[in-house]
Amino acid sequence: LNYRRMPSLLEYLSYNCNFMGILAGPLCSYKDYITFIEGRSYQLQQSEANGKEDTKYEQTDPSPNIAVAQKLLICGLSLLFHMTITKTLPVEYNIDDNFRATASWPVRFFYLYVSLMAARPKYYFAWTLADAINNAAGFGFRGYDKNGVTRWDLISNLRIQQIEFSTSFKMFLDNWNIQTALWLKRVCYERASFSPTIQTFILSAIWHGVYPGYYLTFLTGVLMTLAARAIRNNIRHYFVESPSVKLCYDIVTWMATQVAISYTVVPFVLLSVKPSFTFYSSCYFCLHIASILVLLVFPLKRTQKGSKKHESIQPVWSQKLEEENLLQKNSYSTTNNSFSQKQEITCRYQALKQ
Repeated sequence: LNYRRMPSLLEYLSYNCNFMGILAGPLCSYKDYITFIEGRSYQLQQSEANGKEDTKYEQTDPSPNIAVAQKLLICGLSLLFHMTITKTLPVEYNIDDNFRATASWPVRFFYLYVSLMAARPKYYFAWTLADAINNAAGFGFRGYDKNGVTRWDLISNLRIQQIEFSTSFKMFLDNWNIQTALWLKRVCYERASFSPTIQTFILSAIWHGVYPGYYLTFLTGVLMTLAARAIRNNIRHYFVESPSVKLCYDIVTWMATQVAISYTVVPFVLLSVKPSFTFYSSCYFCLHIASILVLLVFPLKRTQKGSKKHESIQPVWSQKLEEENLLQKNSYSTTNNSFSQKQEITCRYQALKQ
């Protein structure tokens, strides 16, 4: 989001050190923050949502009480789940020697999924609580929907339902740590001159910290993202015409996405190199190999960014040619008009002379 005025020192320090975002976030743009601090967020969001000023919305500021109560309820349920279920399903059990030796592959993949699902509520708790705190302070108001209901998700960091039922790797990433993903998109993906996906994942790993597990997760994530994109671009259109076939396709892709996500983020939880490689070697690096094979078999289509660059070259030449043709036509028509005008004037002069 562009902000064309240089902030003062007080505004800069206020944005970086404000109590609502200094600990757990969520990250917000400077423009949204300063608009809230100056008390202009309600008016701007109302005019954006409704297209014109509406007196019934201008009379009182919208109340965040319902949104805060709902998010605190989610926090309570997430904390309860974390303190009860999560401890009974540790991620470290995926590399237990006895479990690897005795459990079948379906059991191992099922436990992989449920153990990583059980590890997510702590993030749900922290990010939802941070969002609720911001909303309680009046920050996070996005506007009104078409029914006039207030929306308090301007700086929300996750969408739990879309995460748990995501049917593609991209859908999961789009709904997880949303504000950081938007920041990465602005500062890296949209500015990268080559391989924006790879550069963005590497930057995300550096941003998270120095644990080797972060780098293993995000490098694996590059393979998974590119492979999932290739499969979706080349296969999905065959399964969307019939509702029943699409339902089956969604179920299969949901299962594949959840397993792929769980497989990818195990090093993120284990943090160290040795346990991470123990896990991947116990799975024979199966999804790594499968992703590479997918990229070798299915062609990767150009991203929108690349296609736009490619398309922007062609019109330049065609526009120049069209402009030159138009100039030639205009000059030709101008010459003809001037010539015909001269002939007409000459004829009139001779007629008057006679």
